[in-house]
Amino acid sequence: MTLLDSQLFQKIEIPEVLLWPSEQSEELSPHLTMFTEHFNKMSYWCRTRILTQDDPRDREKYHIKFIKIMRHLKELHNFNSYLAILSAVDSAPVRRLEWPEKNLEILHKLGQLIDSRSSFKAYRQALAETDPPCIPYLGLILQDLTFVNYGNPDKLADGNINFAKHWQQFNILDSMRRFRTSNYRMARNERILAMFNDFEDYMQEEPLWQLSQKIKPRGSGGAASGAGGGTGLNTGTGHKKQNSVS
Repeated sequence: MTLLDSQLFQKIEIPEVLLWPSEQSEELSPHLTMFTEHFNKMSYWCRTRILTQDDPRDREKYHIKFIKIMRHLKELHNFNSYLAILSAVDSAPVRRLEWPEKNLEILHKLGQLIDSRSSFKAYRQALAETDPPCIPYLGLILQDLTFVNYGNPDKLADGNINFAKHWQQFNILDSMRRFRTSNYRMARNERILAMFNDFEDYMQEEPLWQLSQKIKPRGSGGAASGAGGGTGLNTGTGHKKQNSVS
């Protein structure tokens, strides 16, 4: 996952990211578009793997497997895939099912890193203390740039350039630039890459909801083996884009 993310991340040019808040164009930001779509496909691929298992024991195996993968991704400073998987296991079709209490407790702790209620304070602090190589969560970078872009005029009332706005944009983009200075040293494993198949084998939202409701019909009670009730996460995750799967 990190190898695939890194290859796409290194191709993104800074002007693509700077243009995105004002014009979300695949033509103007081709590599950013590919990276965004990759995030969404990965997230839906994870949801699909869980919900297409007929045996509840297999669903639980996938659920805990993805949680373990998140731990490794955090160690690798791959926050992008970390968020993609978190948005999958905490998506409504998956979250509404019954899971062991231990799974939910671990997931809740992992989700605290990306708590949007504090403006992602924990994540921003972790990112500031992280050395490259690292793959940041671009969704937050785009969100911050959008806030600066629409909350501040390009020129001041006296007609002068609003350098304060451009300084804010520079600071946001500089963290991304810093993490592009070093690559991951990983050997390619073609067998694993073939298994991922670029995360193309995924289902859309509506079929996933149908599978979830087939597993646990609306209004049904909780299973004895699960805790239910969700994780209480508030991540605000998911890249948004026109014609996106998210």
